[in-house]
Amino acid sequence: MLVSVEYPELADRTGRFRFGAPHAMTVGDDGARVAFLRSAGPYDPAPALWVLNVATAALTEVTPGPVDSYAGSASLDVLAWAHDGRLFSSAAGPIATAAAVLDPRPDPAGRHIGYVTADGCLRVVTDGHDELLAGEPGSGVSWGVAGPVAAEFGRDRGWWWAPDGTRILAVRGAGPSSSLHLLDLYGGWVDVHWDRETYPYLVDVHWRGPGNALITVLRRTQQHGLVLSVDPRTGETQVHAELADARWVEPVPGTPRQLPDGRVLVGGELAHDGFDARCLFADGSLITPPGLYVRRVAGVLPRPSGGPELIIEGTDGEPSEQHVFAVRTALGGGSASARRLSTTPGRHTATVGGDVLVLDLTVSRGAADVATLPSLAEPLPFRPEPLLERVTDRRLPAAVLYPTGHVTGTRLPVLLDLGAGPGHQHVVADPAAWQDRQWWADSGFVVVSVDSRGTPGVAPSFEKVVYRRLADVALTDQIDALHALTGKHPDLDLTRVAVHGTGLGGWLAALALTRRPDLFRCGVARDPVTDWTALPSAYAERYLGSRTDNSDVYDHHSVTPPATLLISPDGDLSAELAFVTRECA
Repeated sequence: MLVSVEYPELADRTGRFRFGAPHAMTVGDDGARVAFLRSAGPYDPAPALWVLNVATAALTEVTPGPVDSYAGSASLDVLAWAHDGRLFSSAAGPIATAAAVLDPRPDPAGRHIGYVTADGCLRVVTDGHDELLAGEPGSGVSWGVAGPVAAEFGRDRGWWWAPDGTRILAVRGAGPSSSLHLLDLYGGWVDVHWDRETYPYLVDVHWRGPGNALITVLRRTQQHGLVLSVDPRTGETQVHAELADARWVEPVPGTPRQLPDGRVLVGGELAHDGFDARCLFADGSLITPPGLYVRRVAGVLPRPSGGPELIIEGTDGEPSEQHVFAVRTALGGGSASARRLSTTPGRHTATVGGDVLVLDLTVSRGAADVATLPSLAEPLPFRPEPLLERVTDRRLPAAVLYPTGHVTGTRLPVLLDLGAGPGHQHVVADPAAWQDRQWWADSGFVVVSVDSRGTPGVAPSFEKVVYRRLADVALTDQIDALHALTGKHPDLDLTRVAVHGTGLGGWLAALALTRRPDLFRCGVARDPVTDWTALPSAYAERYLGSRTDNSDVYDHHSVTPPATLLISPDGDLSAELAFVTRECA
């Protein structure tokens, strides 16, 4: 066990223990290759690009680091990346371009590589020839750029190759508005048509395999959306599904997508007949069991018999855990069911391509494990054992973490850790998520974490009940949970309570200190939000509604940080500890 004062430096030098760990995994559509990023060791921040040959289990370093991101052809036989504005390919090495390169992507067949320039132009390189596909330099108009609004919906791309590599679907951004266009490689194009005045938010685009591109669009209120199929010849769209919610629509990552039998997979929610579930539907038919909270669709895996299966990440009962499930796409006469593939408690992830599944770091084909991607990350210094609870009549997920070797009967000050705040899970079965909190605990605190209403992973109603009243609901839940925990944990000294949070968690810390100074003595916030009108409208309006119609709601959620809150822009753990220790003494 490391001496506690060494922990902040170790965490910083190892990138919070992520350096040296495989990440950004991609599996080729034929299952022949797995590409991923991994640096040379626990103190190396520059990841290299690697490829695993599934047939031989041989690992090959494609290029040393740093490679921040990469993209590949459908089979991953051609990989492309950018470094210092230069374009590189696994097939051709460095490639001369007309401008500095951003977001390079080979087409599915590996014949062309498209990229975006810093001034918002979209270009394509073919056999050494660099051609401008779309661009309006100097006009403030961008092509192929995701744009700031896209990030609020988890969309980090602004252009997509057609499956046959002959066209590109690209976003054109002009100020706050954006449109979508189909561009062929010879100068022709068609506009994608939908009611952009009514549905201004382009949430997601999926265009892989046979069939048309599928896009998801939302109203400004985010309470209604459409899943549209795009005709690549005319740009006309057809409605495949409607999405609606009285609070806000929350699309499931990995959807919409077309299943092998042609049906369109869409994420949605069940909120009637006693159901409160986040599910998947194929052309309107429920294909996941109502008890399974679907978090993400990883892909489709063929099986020798019984038809292909969806591979999804989800939660079944215990919100602190995330497991990988296989779901039948063809129900026949049976009911929806899910087969759990991950076998150990914790939080598991999946990547799929062809007939290959990567479960966490284990690569398997069929029933056989092929290889485990080696991790060079620094071992976690602590082995935290948070005590998980469900408290109050709202069954709030909560956790209590004591100092190592704590002697029952010794009352300790409480640190309420708010993490990134509402909308993010903090009570999770992942040892990496508890390293900072164990360091705080070993510094003399009982660390408490509570997933208040507004947190995903429990049920849609639990997540969305905060609409237009996030401040009141989140703060009430945190306070009620603290009091409820003292029943089983009498060593929590509620006369000495500090709060700690980042971003929106910092906002909640400031709110707690301002509105309940009788309970909270002091707090620390990293990069806190204080004024909701300064947040991107797509994010703020999801929780608080329209700024124009709900100015009083925005005023109620704004907060002035009190003197008892330490603003920590650099996240200096040692300085934060000194502040909290002094104030809670």
